[in-house]
Amino acid sequence: MTRRKAVIIPSVLLSLSALTVATLALGATAHGSPDPASKASASWQPGESVVAGIDRSSHPLRTTNPRGSLRDLDALGRMLKGAEVVGLGEATHGSRDFFRMKHRVFRYLVEEKGFRTFSLELPWSSGVRIDEYVVQGKGNLKDIAREEFQGSYRSWNNQDYIDLIRWMRDYNLHHPGDPVRFMGDDMGYAGPELYARVSDYVSQKYPQLLKQITELYRGLAPTTDAGTYTEEYSKLPLTERQDRAERTRKVYDLLRAQRPHPGDKQNHLWMTQHALAIHQMARGMAFDTGDEDQIAQMMKLRDQVMAENVEWWREHTGNKILLSGHNTHVSYDSFDTRYPKTQGSFLRDALGSRYASIGFTFYKGSFKAFGTDDNVMRSYHVDGAKPDSNEQTLDKARRDDYILDMRKAPEPVRKWLDKERVTWNIGAGWPDPVEYTAALGKAHDILIHLHDIQATTYLGTP
Repeated sequence: MTRRKAVIIPSVLLSLSALTVATLALGATAHGSPDPASKASASWQPGESVVAGIDRSSHPLRTTNPRGSLRDLDALGRMLKGAEVVGLGEATHGSRDFFRMKHRVFRYLVEEKGFRTFSLELPWSSGVRIDEYVVQGKGNLKDIAREEFQGSYRSWNNQDYIDLIRWMRDYNLHHPGDPVRFMGDDMGYAGPELYARVSDYVSQKYPQLLKQITELYRGLAPTTDAGTYTEEYSKLPLTERQDRAERTRKVYDLLRAQRPHPGDKQNHLWMTQHALAIHQMARGMAFDTGDEDQIAQMMKLRDQVMAENVEWWREHTGNKILLSGHNTHVSYDSFDTRYPKTQGSFLRDALGSRYASIGFTFYKGSFKAFGTDDNVMRSYHVDGAKPDSNEQTLDKARRDDYILDMRKAPEPVRKWLDKERVTWNIGAGWPDPVEYTAALGKAHDILIHLHDIQATTYLGTP
């Protein structure tokens, strides 16, 4: 493995651009040959009919600040009628305005629509620790963030997410009988406390299995920080990673096969899910990342796992969920051939109209990202959107920031939205040599457009 691949591959679980350097043979755009959408759309004269339609049907967004009045989100609330899981994307993994808007939308959904869980593109075990802080006040948030927001997930160690999690804790102090909760739905890491929970539970409830499960888990639990563990794990021989996945599967199968003791059904359910999360991580790491087909299979599995974890949480907690992830994950139609099927598509299959997808677009601005050449976190800036891009036309509307229900937009707007064209699609790494294209109307139900975005305040190490 070259140094460049060694830097890029551990971040594949978060970054859309993580594999671009290794897979440039895909061509100039993520979908292969460019669709002549921009030429076809010229006959629509978007400066007249499409922009006028956006002006007529969009709703003004007054601020991204999560504090203060939420009245301008009432229009969004009407758009989300009947939704039990709402996917809220982001066009970069490091911009303050996307994160603050997520805080603001979650606050609105909690206060006005009965939502009770915020789900993040974060490992299940990390979510468990944050959920215990949010609900019980267990631990120190700064320590939790420093320890869990590492490696592929270090972008989340920013002031905006800290503010959101603290708001959730404060909400629960004032509503102890009806708490909001936090979940991680991803599979990129499984912390040592998850192994300990499963083993301790087996020791108490099924001691006859303890020796077997202890042996199967031997040497698997992390003994270093999360970032180091993930990097070292990815460098293990493929046969070793596949063997570990088989061992974790056996533990999950053993626990799932046990009949819960009287009064212990819920605890057994959660411990079995913890064992599954451990297996999800091992299974996800058991692909050959030197093979493009294997990478695509891994990414499909990842989005399937994230969707299944969200659906499991919804079913077993009864909570309505705001799902936070990149635009690509929450969408119905992948922007990237390396993502054969998205989390949003899996959720639509499972939930139908009870799932709604909201995408973000922006015209210009800054973001935090790690350098794809050196893995160092820093701020980047992009100027105005490219000619003939989605964002160039969207930004011609008279409002700088707005919400658009693409399902109910005027016909010229819907036809324009259903054409594939260049779009901003920035992951955790930059620069990204791939030029992405998307038909926004096929990817999401609702669009939030921001004229100018600013980089988040990153709290981790560069």
